[in-house]
Amino acid sequence: MKLFDLQGRVAIVTGGNGGIGLGIARGLAQAGASIAVAARNAAKNAAAVKELEALGAKSIAIEVDVRDEASCRAMVAKAAERLGRIDILVNNAGTNVRKLPQEYTLAEWREVLDTNLTGAFVCSQAAYPAMVKAGGGKIICTGSMMSIFGGPVMAPYGASKGGIVQMAKSLACAWAKDNIQVNAILPGFINTELTVGARKVIAGLHERVIARTPAGRWGEPGDFAGIAVFLASAASDFVTGAAIPIDGGYSTQF
Repeated sequence: MKLFDLQGRVAIVTGGNGGIGLGIARGLAQAGASIAVAARNAAKNAAAVKELEALGAKSIAIEVDVRDEASCRAMVAKAAERLGRIDILVNNAGTNVRKLPQEYTLAEWREVLDTNLTGAFVCSQAAYPAMVKAGGGKIICTGSMMSIFGGPVMAPYGASKGGIVQMAKSLACAWAKDNIQVNAILPGFINTELTVGARKVIAGLHERVIARTPAGRWGEPGDFAGIAVFLASAASDFVTGAAIPIDGGYSTQF
């Protein structure tokens, strides 16, 4: 369907070299978009680019540290220079430090907030002029179940992911006049490197997730391909400021 066609579109996916980010990048690539995989690990970036090229997509790798403003702005400039334009930004780069609130250092708090929230803001701000030049754009921000719920070892992570939703709403309001739609996706419990660590730290997490999730399983990175294509395409031109759970029903069931 033409509504979902991303031919001629260019997407930047931060944290796009693995997990949810790579799942999103695969979906955008299969819909026809060119992809800039932006993350810190050069080897993983190269592997992701090779995989996306095997799907038939033009893809490049850009090393970026989203905690650094200059790095974020350089990423957008490089993607625009090498791929010709910027139509889609996926703010997916993220990290977590799991401790009880009283045990965090301020440096740890800042690391999580700077990576998950401030970096997403700076990347969005940097992409804005290129999207205006292109006649519009799509920004997809990765939130979390911690955008909705609390957790005892999630204080900075929860603060950052709650902030992502409110930031997306504010950007959606500010940039609607420029034909830029901004939305957040809220992943449930997904099989990634981050959640493997969580299962080691939080006793019984796996069993509790399965029991509460109507779909009866953990999510997979591939579960994000469809929602990414929808939010990156003309199909979602009247959808902005939304926060959409991708969680197999976890957030709907008591």
